[in-house]
Amino acid sequence: MTTKRPPLRIGGRSIPDELVEKATEHAEVGLDTGRLVRRTGGRPLLGSAPAGNISVRFPPDMRDQLRARAQAEQVAEAEVIRRAVHDYLDRPRAS
Repeated sequence: MTTKRPPLRIGGRSIPDELVEKATEHAEVGLDTGRLVRRTGGRPLLGSAPAGNISVRFPPDMRDQLRARAQAEQVAEAEVIRRAVHDYLDRPRAS
């Protein structure tokens, strides 16, 4: 003996059994990966791969200077930090 399941709902509205059956048949056939579309949302890449995060703590006076520089240059605080680190790493190492 099979018991009848309660109707499926989305947003409080019932989903007709025919639609459930059609979706089930479609799912059983499998996903056509050739029709997938690459997601284009999210943040842009910084280079050739997704960027990583590093947490850094700044004393209040340095944070104020960082914020002021970013506002003056009309860039994000992270961009000011990236530029500073880039400049530092490009300098020759002291012996």
